Amino acid sequence: MSGSSVRAVGWARSLPLNSGVKAARDWARDHLESLGWTRSAPQTVDAVLLTISELVTNAHVHAHSSAQLVLTWDTRCLHVAVHDTSAHLPTPRPPSDQRVGGRGMLLVDALADDWQAQPCTHGKVVHACFTPPAHATETDGS
Repeated sequence: MSGSSVRAVGWARSLPLNSGVKAARDWARDHLESLGWTRSAPQTVDAVLLTISELVTNAHVHAHSSAQLVLTWDTRCLHVAVHDTSAHLPTPRPPSDQRVGGRGMLLVDALADDWQAQPCTHGKVVHACFTPPAHATETDGS
């Protein structure tokens, strides 16, 4: 080993079907505040919160499942992961004036620096990564 260590901080929350998406956003905002991002990277915070809204909504509406939300900050990237019980992997669909919904993954694709969906035991995990502006990481306690 090179003597380097990995530093990360993380939080997890279960969001049952009867919980609102607002609960997920409020919970995540509190943790982003603890990193100092609401002051130093408000646009990144907005992108993270909108992504969380979309992913938790997808778990509740399309998978008919509770959502397991995990946030992990590893000093380079904020990882947002949402697990649900559906094996169906999401894909961005072209916008259509014939559908009311269906734009969520297009938003995630536009907002996140990277995202992917992976099948796993008992469903899938959708993972998005957000890298804050350089000035935001200078005051986050890392």
